[in-house]
Amino acid sequence: MIDTDQWNRRAPQLADLVPDEDRPRFMEKVDRALRGDGLDFEFRQQQPDGNFQYFQVRALVSFDDNGEAAKINGTVQDITDRKIIELKLQETVERYTSLKKYNHDAVMSVDMEGNIINGNMMAQQLTGYPISEIIGKNLSHFIGKDNVKEILSRSVKDVTVENSIDRFIHRNGHTAEVLTTVAPIIVNESNVGYYIIVKDITEQKKLIIAKEAAESTNKAKSEFLAMMSHEIRTPMNGVIGMTDLLMETTNLEPQQREYLAVIRKSGETLLAIINDILDFSKIDSGKTDLAEEPFDVRSCIVESVDLLSPKAHEKQLQISYSLQSNVPAILVGDAKRLKQVILNLLGNAVKFTSQGGVFVEARLAARHQDEVLLKFTVKDTGIGIPPDKAENLFQPFYQLDNFMTRQSEGTGLGLAISKKLVNLMDGDIWLEQGEGPGSTFIFTVKLKEKIMPAQDANPAESSRIEMPSRKLNILVAEDNKINQLVLLKMLERYGHQVQVAETGEQVVEAASAERLDMIFMDVHMPGMNGFEATAALREYHPPGDCPVIVAVTASALKGDREKCLEAGMDDYISKPINTRVIREVLEKHFPSTEISRAVR
Repeated sequence: MIDTDQWNRRAPQLADLVPDEDRPRFMEKVDRALRGDGLDFEFRQQQPDGNFQYFQVRALVSFDDNGEAAKINGTVQDITDRKIIELKLQETVERYTSLKKYNHDAVMSVDMEGNIINGNMMAQQLTGYPISEIIGKNLSHFIGKDNVKEILSRSVKDVTVENSIDRFIHRNGHTAEVLTTVAPIIVNESNVGYYIIVKDITEQKKLIIAKEAAESTNKAKSEFLAMMSHEIRTPMNGVIGMTDLLMETTNLEPQQREYLAVIRKSGETLLAIINDILDFSKIDSGKTDLAEEPFDVRSCIVESVDLLSPKAHEKQLQISYSLQSNVPAILVGDAKRLKQVILNLLGNAVKFTSQGGVFVEARLAARHQDEVLLKFTVKDTGIGIPPDKAENLFQPFYQLDNFMTRQSEGTGLGLAISKKLVNLMDGDIWLEQGEGPGSTFIFTVKLKEKIMPAQDANPAESSRIEMPSRKLNILVAEDNKINQLVLLKMLERYGHQVQVAETGEQVVEAASAERLDMIFMDVHMPGMNGFEATAALREYHPPGDCPVIVAVTASALKGDREKCLEAGMDDYISKPINTRVIREVLEKHFPSTEISRAVR
């Protein structure tokens, strides 16, 4: 009998071919061959270029008459090409197995009749059956359709057919909404079956329904706000407009003037509340776009301080400002929104300060290329804010004085609006707790720096257009009797000739009968509305001959102004209207010295 040691002595060259890590396994095969089994062993060797070469050793042991091993005959064959093909085939199988096993969608293979051959774990989860029970069932059992064979065959040429498999029935009876893909299995150019790939979209459908419901709610909210804005502003126009006219008369008794001042103050407060709610709604829905226009930061601060100075002086408060010298004179951004933030903070400071004063400061915090970061500080000596209330300050509808007795009007939206506006300007806002009395609010905004070209010494004088002083022929297009009266009295007081039209058709007729200088056009009128009347006027009047058309509307939501201007109107004012607004519109479009003097 030839033992292992004898084998190693007789065939050292062959044993040396086998790598060290494979040699114990090879010698075990040899030992079994010496006991009568055939030898069949594969191994690989790494070549200098890093690739592997595969070999197969095959041998048979010859025995003598006594039944002892006499010799071994065999071959060593290079099987590299065959092995590479086998490895690629194995890789393909493993890739498919992994794709099926770890796919987040249910994957099933079916035969031409729709009988299930195999499936993955997600198929088990989708149907509620273990894989062993799924196999052999027809697809019709799960999709509730009998024409499975027809659906599968038609899907090869028409991919939309697979949309008919839109639900899968679970073992417990509930139905899952699904998206299905049917892919033919092609072997030797013949269709031998199909892969059914099923995505459960039940949760996605719920999200889509929730999203659509939210969008519908937002749309309803926007429509409600637009309607309420219109309905409230229309009567407010009568209250504020008539109060304004009465306040400017000269024969009022002191007590009457005091009563009217209360009415106007109440109207302005109500209007401020309406504006805050509309403003917050626009900003919160992401529909606020910031302007990019050059403006003077100092003027922005001064105008804010000037607007609140009368209220501060009534309370015997000092109000002052400081602007660091290195703050650029001209910056590019939204001056109106920046001013809105400053006014909100200053207004709160004045409201909650009974003695001492209010101070606002602007300084340059950083500069990078053409961008600057400004830091604003608004400080007061008022009642201060308890630390436990500070975290709620910038929440919507939270009021600064709600931890005290209710003393001041407002919506509690001022700071929430300010925070959103500051964030839109790439800045931040916060309350800084200090040791002394009062409160200190700080906010930052990013603005662009722009060097303005030199201008003439008196650009206003050189660009001003003087027109002959004359009375204007003005048409008030308005169907509401109160609003008619408000505009009529304001304009007649300035000495202009005014007539009224209640419909768009009457507006077109009046403009055809005589030359009009200006039309105050209500957008919402019965019959032909303001937009349609404007289009008709633009069509029938040559350029330069059409009256100046000023839109007058109770709608004050985002896009209303742009919609009016796009319709061909020259200007836009929103109700309620006061004498200052009317004066500014007249001076803007007819900057005559006589008109300016008459209005004042």
